[in-house]
Amino acid sequence: MSEVRKQAGYVTLSASTAFNNYWIMPRLADLQSQHPKIDLRLQSSDREPDIDAENISLAVRLGDGNWADCESALIAPEAIYPVASPRVMAAAVDLRSLPNLLSQRLIHLEEPIRQRPSWSDWFANFSIRTAVPNTGLRLNDYALVLQAAMAGEGFAFGWKHLTDRLVDQGLLAARSDWQWTTGKGFYLVWSKKTPLSDDARKVRDWILRTLDEAA
Repeated sequence: MSEVRKQAGYVTLSASTAFNNYWIMPRLADLQSQHPKIDLRLQSSDREPDIDAENISLAVRLGDGNWADCESALIAPEAIYPVASPRVMAAAVDLRSLPNLLSQRLIHLEEPIRQRPSWSDWFANFSIRTAVPNTGLRLNDYALVLQAAMAGEGFAFGWKHLTDRLVDQGLLAARSDWQWTTGKGFYLVWSKKTPLSDDARKVRDWILRTLDEAA
């Protein structure tokens, strides 16, 4: 399999649509300036791929960093806070206490395959057991969730490693004081069995170096 990957002549990075859109794409020009000959192919997936069976160079996974088939390096701890468009955040004048968020329109992420925290999980972390209203927008892809939040459709989960940049740009506003750090993390992973090509190693090292520079 190492020969197949080596001869392919390109590097495949498998991640969520949101990670590819909001983490990789804004930084892609930097990768291309440093490594103009690398052919990087982004694969968006709503499941965790089998990187050996599918001949994937690099992937992003959520977990504890321990996988039998993969080496891993931490991208970011899983940290979640509420985000909304600046207009919606400013209009929510009753958010003096966290339970009042239950009265706001919430955007729900309901991925069909991957398990992700829900609003109920988030509120429970703050010892709020009140039932979360069934109303609000429900979407099955986090990139759509962020688009809906920026469009003013309500409050959404802000996974910190993806939304910090959007907050800095003024596209979203955040209640970072209401952050939940789950104990899990988002990791860059690659095969233990199949050696990375030279180009894949360069992409891996560029991602990790970019993270270090931003820290």
